[in-house]
Amino acid sequence: MDITTAGPAVSPVSPALKLTVVVASNREGRFAPVVADWFLARAREHHGLDVEVLDLAEAELPTAISHHPSPAVAAQLAVISPKLADADAFVVITPEYNHSFPASLKNLIDWHYVQWQAKPVGFVSYGGISGGLRAVEQLRQVFAEMHAVTVRDTVSFHQAHGLFDEDGEHREPSQADAAAKKMLDQVAWWARALREAKEARPYAG
Repeated sequence: MDITTAGPAVSPVSPALKLTVVVASNREGRFAPVVADWFLARAREHHGLDVEVLDLAEAELPTAISHHPSPAVAAQLAVISPKLADADAFVVITPEYNHSFPASLKNLIDWHYVQWQAKPVGFVSYGGISGGLRAVEQLRQVFAEMHAVTVRDTVSFHQAHGLFDEDGEHREPSQADAAAKKMLDQVAWWARALREAKEARPYAG
């Protein structure tokens, strides 16, 4: 009797995970571009991530939220909302202002809802002695209300201005690089797991 031995099953290649990086600060003279450029260089090197940037300094969403926005606001949302809806995951780059996170970020979150649901969120924070971690702790509560999943490990820069040289390079990058990789690994794991779960059964938020 002839026995035909089939080769091993080949799993289809999963499409890249879409990561939207939200740069939260819109403050005049902000330090955010230095931190963002540093992080984006590492995120774009991470295997399997398709990185998109949403810089809130380029957004003009009013604080008066409306279910019937003006044409100008609707035009802004037509640019911003798809970046959030299409994302499999988010990383928020945030400073700490007065023991919390910027109003621009809260405004972005509040203008949306389903776009955040059942997706992971990682954090890169910077500031003075706290490194922005107090902002991150408050954001975890906010994103829980959005039905998002925040990952445990973060990247934080304490006394951030002194950590980077005039070219925007971290002076002693080994620990920060390792922290970024660990956080991105967690974000990617959750993003893939949640995407597969939603494909099998839509999330009932």
